[in-house]
Amino acid sequence: MKRSYLYYLFPVLGTFFCLWYIFASTSEGIYTDYIRLVNSYLPDVWNPAKFFVPDIFTRIPVNYLGRIINVILFSYSTMFDRVLGVLALGLSGIVLARYCLRKRLSLIWIIILTAVVFSLNKWEMLTNGSGWAHFLSFVCFYYHYDLLDRKWNEEEWPRDQIKLIILPFFTTLLVAGPYCAIYSVTVVLACCFLFFLAKKGERAKYSVYGLSALVPFLLYMWSNSYAIEDHAAPAEVSLLTQLMDTPGFFVRFLIKSFSSMVIGGEAAENIFSSNGPFLILGLLVMALYLLALWLYMKYRLYKDSILPLMLMVSGGMNHVLILVSRWIFLQENYGISSRYALQFQTGILGILLTFALVMKKKRIKNRFAVRLAAAGACVLFLAGNGYTTYEEIKKAPHRKDSFETRAEIALNFEQYTDDELKDNFEYRRSRPDSGAKVRNALTILKENGYSIFRSDFAKEK
Repeated sequence: MKRSYLYYLFPVLGTFFCLWYIFASTSEGIYTDYIRLVNSYLPDVWNPAKFFVPDIFTRIPVNYLGRIINVILFSYSTMFDRVLGVLALGLSGIVLARYCLRKRLSLIWIIILTAVVFSLNKWEMLTNGSGWAHFLSFVCFYYHYDLLDRKWNEEEWPRDQIKLIILPFFTTLLVAGPYCAIYSVTVVLACCFLFFLAKKGERAKYSVYGLSALVPFLLYMWSNSYAIEDHAAPAEVSLLTQLMDTPGFFVRFLIKSFSSMVIGGEAAENIFSSNGPFLILGLLVMALYLLALWLYMKYRLYKDSILPLMLMVSGGMNHVLILVSRWIFLQENYGISSRYALQFQTGILGILLTFALVMKKKRIKNRFAVRLAAAGACVLFLAGNGYTTYEEIKKAPHRKDSFETRAEIALNFEQYTDDELKDNFEYRRSRPDSGAKVRNALTILKENGYSIFRSDFAKEK
């Protein structure tokens, strides 16, 4: 029993570490996507007209609840959102810890997983705050994968079958937003896979579980059809045309995105002067994907656990999704951005868990080679993520200075021109109305005493 607490201790420590990081690297104040959110939803957070819209599911309904709580209790604090994101990340770690405990994996594996989950390679998501619901969505994803894994291994708990039917509706329609695509496809594919592996008497259940993931996804797509795309992208041709003109661009974009799971994009750009290291690391990570999938099938790990496979499939598809949806910005380094680390890390977790399950087996051919590959993967991801985290810790004071400088500008925004506001608040700088949007958002905050215009914050300044 005492040993089981150790499995949960490390995610808790990781949560405290990330809480320390957001307070060390940020301060109160809006910027980037918060400008849009303030202009769209404040101050009347109770207005039903802003909630009951055709594309409601694309707007992530749980955000409405979070926004109401934030306005009522904290006068719209961006730090509140950041804390919610970190707490959700901590819950993801708890789900993985429980899986390791259930599978009786060595404690060293939860330590390694914790290092990956709480790596600061996702600093952009942690410091922004507006994407806290994305962290919550991955808690739901991992929890759903774990539920299906328990069902497959006949280790289900009371009401697990009901959860497997209800959870996809909650996750897809209320929490996940655009992240639901890969999640839904992963669950449907897993249920199809298990349908063919299961005994005849059990197959109907997996059909129900698959449909329970498919139906809310179709509802989401229907809602999404009413959404108005608003991308300021330079691409003016179709995907096929661009692919024919610059095929190398797409290859480099994809491979580089895999490299970001070793060393974070910003840290890598500071030390790599050419494409070579990016491509080498990316190909190495892709090779580990293939090796892990091969080991998973060779040793029939699916008889013991479906979760690692779901994580690897999800991670791989996320790389493809980012390529397909973000090539329009015509920047091959776009895929190594910190904002995608949360999506990409699922595949790395699947790779590590696959090695953990293989190493647990008593009879393995070429055990030394497998151990060497597992050790190499662990060293690669730990060293890369460790370096990224170290670099981000060093940058924390500088990031905080930037936030505080922006807060000072915000408190005196009437004295600045629209162009100056556009340059300082990182909101759609290519748009001619960017500065005006920033000014309008700050006016709303000031008139209602929100965020940096709270009386206690103003006194501190």
